[in-house]
Amino acid sequence: MFEVHPIDSLEDPRLVPYRTMRRQLDHFEQEIFITEGDKVVHRLLESSIPVISLLMPGHEVAQFEPLLTQRSERIAVFTAPKAILEKLTGFQLYRGVLGLAKVPPASTLEDILRLATPPRMLVALDGLSNAENLGSVVRNAVAFGVQGLLLNGESAPPYLRRAVRSSMGTIFKLPYLQTNELPKSLRELSRQGIRVVAAHPHSREKQIAEASLTTDCCIVFGSEGHGISPEILQACDETIAIPMQQETDSLNVASASAVFLYEVQRQRTAERPGG
Repeated sequence: MFEVHPIDSLEDPRLVPYRTMRRQLDHFEQEIFITEGDKVVHRLLESSIPVISLLMPGHEVAQFEPLLTQRSERIAVFTAPKAILEKLTGFQLYRGVLGLAKVPPASTLEDILRLATPPRMLVALDGLSNAENLGSVVRNAVAFGVQGLLLNGESAPPYLRRAVRSSMGTIFKLPYLQTNELPKSLRELSRQGIRVVAAHPHSREKQIAEASLTTDCCIVFGSEGHGISPEILQACDETIAIPMQQETDSLNVASASAVFLYEVQRQRTAERPGG
């Protein structure tokens, strides 16, 4: 269900979250988030996440009607002329289509493991505080079949506006757990037979081509500034490196995650009959 509300000013009190969308941490504390762009809004409406409202030029409403009519909640669709919407920061980036939704509750570790099907593949992030990088890792994770995301308290929340934008809305498909006890969670995974593998650029144990990643595993990625902390490394079963040339020290975490997760998918596909 939805109701269209034409507006002629951004000062409408119902539009406060849109006017303050740069305050993404404040929004997260209020358990709301903004989505940007028609593709991400489409994915939001296709998800089970509660949607509060949309904001867009009037001519854009028609493309969302089929999804809006299938929603059970009553969604306010605010429409405004382009000249008004251009006053919002970043209008050209998201082409005037915005959505406001409620942050879904985080999963428990038990929920993530119950929903994951063997061979399970999880990702853990240690101190990844840059929301754009986190969103890019999420996008890679969903593309390569990751079934759950674990983050420590120093990592950015995955439902910050910039993280959602960088993930292109793929975060809506990925169960997550953010915890201040990530080492404990990793040890629990290991106890349950899920290998915890640290993506470590300076590992002397093994390079990625030498690793077997066909069984249940959780790949751990660190921050770009400090890598994986010693405490998290101690909770890992092994460390694996991506071989690099020309004295390159490391890869961007999003690039590294794409390499690792593709290799997991490649090995598992090759192992299947006819793979």
